[in-house]
Amino acid sequence: MPRSSVLAAPSPVPPLGALLRRYAAGRPLACEPVDQGLLNRGYRLATTRGRYFLKHHFDPETADPAAITRQHHATQRLADLGVPVAPALTGTDGRTVAVIGGHAYALHPWIDGRHRGGAQLTTGQCRRLGALLGVVHASLARVMPSRQSEGRAESADPADTFALIDDLLARVRRHRPPDAFDELAHHRLLERRALLELHADRQPPQGGSVGWVHGDFHPFNVLYKGHAPAAIVDWDRLGVQPRAEEAVRAAVIFFVRPAGTLDLPKVRAYARAYRRSAHATPAELSAAVHRVWWERLNDFWILRWHYERGDTRADPQFPAASALAVWWTRQYGAVCRAFVG
Repeated sequence: MPRSSVLAAPSPVPPLGALLRRYAAGRPLACEPVDQGLLNRGYRLATTRGRYFLKHHFDPETADPAAITRQHHATQRLADLGVPVAPALTGTDGRTVAVIGGHAYALHPWIDGRHRGGAQLTTGQCRRLGALLGVVHASLARVMPSRQSEGRAESADPADTFALIDDLLARVRRHRPPDAFDELAHHRLLERRALLELHADRQPPQGGSVGWVHGDFHPFNVLYKGHAPAAIVDWDRLGVQPRAEEAVRAAVIFFVRPAGTLDLPKVRAYARAYRRSAHATPAELSAAVHRVWWERLNDFWILRWHYERGDTRADPQFPAASALAVWWTRQYGAVCRAFVG
């Protein structure tokens, strides 16, 4: 599960009167928080003029009104191309972002739908999902400015990871009395250190071809109506990044099983459709698999939240996420073949 899916903050009542006047959206009838899968605060809003999704852009990293406006322009252009999105509504002042009391808000049409994980998708739906992400990438290339020099991130340095592992192990040992989470964390940290010692020479080079991406494509950000995707939501992480890496990360999130393995037949169906619609080469996907594998091998964000911040909301994800890094390392060739075959 991506980090943003567990960052929802407590939801105070938004300034409905002022907001609805900005959008000429009638009088409020009901307003309920929607917490699942949101980085920012969201509300299911019913008024005398209809049903809406009200978004409070709360996270400081993504709450800049200019950046939000850029996202809104992008989703409107995608909608014009037929991509299933839910563009923000325009207020009476001609703007899609309402800043009230120093906080940024946006109003979207309410989309009836449900989230579907990979286990709930047929093989045909996996192909449709991969094709959809490919269409998103290809369409963003058409509607967004070319900024190919951005988004190239360096890969993790194993020396830094070894130091982090030592620090986390010390934190685990200081926790008294130890519980089941501590025991699993201790086991996985030692296991991961041994794996990194074996594979430290496989650090990947700098990222490959970059372009505009959704930035957070996962089950909580795709709404289904029936068997078909109805809307891709939550564009807060829209940015320039290696495109094929987003495709790999999304597949890993959609198709991970509770035991920390990947459903490789579904990955294969998804990846083939993505490559066709995004015009991505097998070589691009192979390099992306390597970079995301390395990223997972060096990533301990759940443990850092637990032991450094005292934030346990992501703890349920740790068993599968930590097992996946080990399984992926052992099945590296099979995973690559699923993405490029």
